[in-house]
Amino acid sequence: MSANDSQTTPAGVSPTPLTPAEVKSILTGLLLIMFLGSLDQTIVAPALPTIARDLGSFDAVSWVVTAYLLSSTAITPIVGKLSDLFGRRVVIAASVTVFLVGSVLCALAPSMLALIVARGVQGLGGGGLIALSNTVIADIVSPRERGRYQGYISGMFAVSGVAGPVTGGVFAQYLNWTLIFWINIPLGLLAIYLSDRALRRLPRREGKPSIDYLGSLLLIVSTVCLLLALTWGGHRYAWLSAEIGGLVAATVIVGAVFLRHQRTVREPLLPVALLANPVFRMTSTMAVLVMMVNISIGIYVPLYLQLQRGESASSSGLMLILPLLGIVVGALSSGHYMRRTGHYKRPPQIGLPVAFAGLAIIALGVQSLPLAVIGICLGLVGIGFGSAMPVMTVATQNAVAPRDIGIATAAHAFFRALGGMIGVAMFGALIVGLLVAGDSGSGSAPRELTDFLRLGGAPAGMEDHLRLAFGAFFGGSALIAALAIVALARLPELPLRQSSGNEATAIE
Repeated sequence: MSANDSQTTPAGVSPTPLTPAEVKSILTGLLLIMFLGSLDQTIVAPALPTIARDLGSFDAVSWVVTAYLLSSTAITPIVGKLSDLFGRRVVIAASVTVFLVGSVLCALAPSMLALIVARGVQGLGGGGLIALSNTVIADIVSPRERGRYQGYISGMFAVSGVAGPVTGGVFAQYLNWTLIFWINIPLGLLAIYLSDRALRRLPRREGKPSIDYLGSLLLIVSTVCLLLALTWGGHRYAWLSAEIGGLVAATVIVGAVFLRHQRTVREPLLPVALLANPVFRMTSTMAVLVMMVNISIGIYVPLYLQLQRGESASSSGLMLILPLLGIVVGALSSGHYMRRTGHYKRPPQIGLPVAFAGLAIIALGVQSLPLAVIGICLGLVGIGFGSAMPVMTVATQNAVAPRDIGIATAAHAFFRALGGMIGVAMFGALIVGLLVAGDSGSGSAPRELTDFLRLGGAPAGMEDHLRLAFGAFFGGSALIAALAIVALARLPELPLRQSSGNEATAIE
């Protein structure tokens, strides 16, 4: 079915192609919107101790981060489908508005509970920012040209990955932690101003849309149960406890009901045909695997450098710049290749084995490698994963019908977020388990990695256990990279389209 079959052009809107100036205006606003969404995933963490002191609840402070991740991950597929039904502009505007309202509520929160609830509201808006921005880029840029813009996006993520922790730390230490949330207001308003006028050129879908309310509820419940199990497992409750078992069972049962419901509803939230698409299945599998390692590197490499190698917090944090720069290099190279050849598998076919080699080298020399070699290996890992990231998104968008681009892009973003949370939980449990086993003689053995830092480092005599724990982390990461290589081998390669469809049609 063509886009014209399901769309209409509102009065006063011409179906003529967007001008280069309009495309540039849209892309600038979208990059700023993405920057907002990614910044708030990292800017809060350095300020958590200050927030806990001001609001007086250290036990619940981790929920300031968790509440945002839960709500943003659960809502992502839903906003993708809503954008297919109501149009991108209105759903982007609504997402930014909810995000900004949540930001104001966070800044004005009088208690820890109020802040956690406000972060949940903020996440409901933030969940759509990155996925919808990628969707609009898919609407206005052909798949063959899209890789170049994915490189810009990766660069933006690298900047936010560095700017977030630095900005959050400066605000919390020298100014006021509420500025972490107030800064979103001018950035959000500027993003809307830059993109909204040009987005009005993108007509809406005709007809009265049908919203799958039951499917939305089932998806949210299943996702939240899974994320709670990953968040609490090995920390608040033992992995084999009744509480975690109940959450996993609820995830499976509600998820099965959701999939069965999707086969019967008129406007499914996640079309069964999408799940049957071999390209979507493999890119989603790759997204989970790549993000399991990529997000975990940002969390556990600084702890490895501090606990195992005795580096300072600042120098270990600066080391993360190397994989971030690698991601930019890999993504830009991959985008250039796609634009030049119209194909997408070759860059990750080279890059993912490079990432595997970098991780394997660190795993084998986790205790003895010079710091410079570790930095080079981390840069290679970034290049390898960076080469795969734009390919996964572009291949997904290229393989689905125009009417499903919104939900396909959002579903891909959902699997990326899910992979990150699975990786953090799995590797956290692995490392903590091995370290706690090594400190079993202590009367108050640490239960979290940060407990070792609060104690001034790992106790004496744990060198072998540190080597084992972090060697297992890097070795496990290399194994997951190898699985991503296997998934890539099973990914079909379809020729990249040279038209976005915007030249003569509207955006759904």
